[in-house]
Amino acid sequence: METNNPHVLGEAPIGKLLWQYSIPAIIGMTLTSLYNIIDSIFIGHGVGALAITALAITFPLMNLIIAFSTLVGVGGATLSSIRLGQKDVQGAEDILGNVTIMCVVNAVVFGSISLIFLDPILYFFGATEATIGYARDFMRVILLGTPISYVMIGLNNVMRATGYPKKAMLSSMLTVGCNIVFAPIFIFWLGWGMHGAALATILSQFIGMIWVLYHFYSKESYIRFQKKRFRLKKKIIGNVFAIGMSPFVMNVCACCVTIFINNSLLNYGGDLSIGAFGIQNRILILFVMIVMGITMGMQPITGYNYGAQHYDRVKRTLKLGMIAATLITTFGFLIGELVPGMFVGMFTTNDELTAQATVALRFGIAAFPVVGAQIVVTQFFQSIGKAKISIFLSLSRQLLFLLPGLALLPLAYGLNGVWLSMPVSDFLAYAVAALMLAHHYRTKMKVN
Repeated sequence: METNNPHVLGEAPIGKLLWQYSIPAIIGMTLTSLYNIIDSIFIGHGVGALAITALAITFPLMNLIIAFSTLVGVGGATLSSIRLGQKDVQGAEDILGNVTIMCVVNAVVFGSISLIFLDPILYFFGATEATIGYARDFMRVILLGTPISYVMIGLNNVMRATGYPKKAMLSSMLTVGCNIVFAPIFIFWLGWGMHGAALATILSQFIGMIWVLYHFYSKESYIRFQKKRFRLKKKIIGNVFAIGMSPFVMNVCACCVTIFINNSLLNYGGDLSIGAFGIQNRILILFVMIVMGITMGMQPITGYNYGAQHYDRVKRTLKLGMIAATLITTFGFLIGELVPGMFVGMFTTNDELTAQATVALRFGIAAFPVVGAQIVVTQFFQSIGKAKISIFLSLSRQLLFLLPGLALLPLAYGLNGVWLSMPVSDFLAYAVAALMLAHHYRTKMKVN
């Protein structure tokens, strides 16, 4: 049986399907995480400890960049795959043209406004006189390059959704590979510092963008750029925004929470505490991205079988996904607690930053044995069409538990209270997800 035949989702062994669907997604998500880790490593060793802090200060703005790009990219990808499922190639090409224009317009508007108010934005995000210069140097280049980033990310999503997942994965591999080459040249050999790190990122994305554009200009592509399709249509724009709103809201919330974290760390620990958070965040995200790859592999399997009311296969998929995710995050927990220096040492040789980042990592990874399952359950509800539950579970960790924790725990425990709020919110979010899953099992997925 061919794995691209949708009926195989209801017939083939779950373990085999999960492996086949998850591996490409895991590779793609891991590469995305490595893309950010590489920048941090080169900046930490090539520019300095305060530059690591400056990079962490830019996280909220980078989250906003991702939020606005996914608003268009995810919505466009979903709509284009629906049109192809309806055998409407012209409709899919209309969406492709609209997504391309929307990516450019979105990037120009967002990038211009952010550049005009860049310094006030960075100070609001936690910058000080010691770090503003580094953060400004990095973000000026990134913001000038947003049209490149948006087109590359948006069209890569459409490429994946229109039947070319391996090509989309190769786009990620190409950009990461180029960044590995360019970053040390620009930072170490040419001495361009933060400018160089940002330029390496944008130049790598430019090469990835050329790859994606070539795909959609090629006659071999199932849907292609057509001059007459580059006309904005109100209905398409509305549908794209409606579908992309969920990941947009979640990224905006992540931005808001990061601002609170940065300012709490600045108040209780100073500049290097924000740098420690930056290192911790890069490490944790690596494991989270691997788990997200598993959930992406699960989605078509659970969605198909839930629709067919094959609840035994749905439960089997969910069980295997939770086991795999728990093994991954538990592995991260063990090495993060036992040998944190192995991770932290990749980013910096500064003694004070190393000490703070080690403490931050041990706190941040404390709840990791349950984080994998919590992520899988959250994405499971999305894959079976329960988007509101999925959004609630995604936001519960950040808004219901983390923000109150950041407000209360530092009053009693100071800087450690900031770090402690993270695993506490993870445990509480897991408990809520487990309760909601148990309720869904009892009421909606009884196996006859």
